[in-house]
Amino acid sequence: MVQKAKILLVDDRPENLLALEAILSALDQTLVRASSGEEALKALLTDDFAVILLDVQMPGMDGFETAAHIKRRERTRDIPIIFLTAINHGPHHTFRGYAAGAVDYISKPFDPWVLRAKVSVFVELYMKNCQLREQAALLRLQLEGGGKSAAGEAKEPAGLLAELSARLAAVEEQAEALTKQLDDDSADAAAVATAAHLERKLTGLRRALDALEPGTGSGAPSVSSQS
Repeated sequence: MVQKAKILLVDDRPENLLALEAILSALDQTLVRASSGEEALKALLTDDFAVILLDVQMPGMDGFETAAHIKRRERTRDIPIIFLTAINHGPHHTFRGYAAGAVDYISKPFDPWVLRAKVSVFVELYMKNCQLREQAALLRLQLEGGGKSAAGEAKEPAGLLAELSARLAAVEEQAEALTKQLDDDSADAAAVATAAHLERKLTGLRRALDALEPGTGSGAPSVSSQS
């Protein structure tokens, strides 16, 4: 069973949070509410999120300040942030949003379909990264454990490599389809860059597996699980 991604919705107005939930409910992911910047930062201490939808105009800690805190934390600095604002003070205001670390800046009222499509891209990228980390962790575990199955029985090296290769191939196929979709839809540069990063990680994991094939060397490669 595939675990759902979490999407953080940050807005001080309950009606806005309700509207966002209505728009994004079709994605069938876990939507988490935060009514302030402080509440959002608390949620980010314990949970991992695929993307953050952050209102700019909030009392106390506004969206820009909240984003600055998010980007300063090592745990959360790579989470995509989409700014939502009901005001438009021109290019300077928009530039401030991007400077604060946002991947997108959307003015209200926004097109529900466009917002849902943008969020879905980052959810897909998040899920692919999770799958990649799982495959890397499995490979490392199998290498360190001498290639044992879940029941503790030793597995033949060829069978182990075939199983890992098949799992990785499934992730590679999904990542390739997502990259083609981004190219066709002229997606945001940030989403394209994230997809390219994912493909580089997949390439590294594939090379590690190939290096374990008979006749290609006996050294066990080091596999990084970081995204």
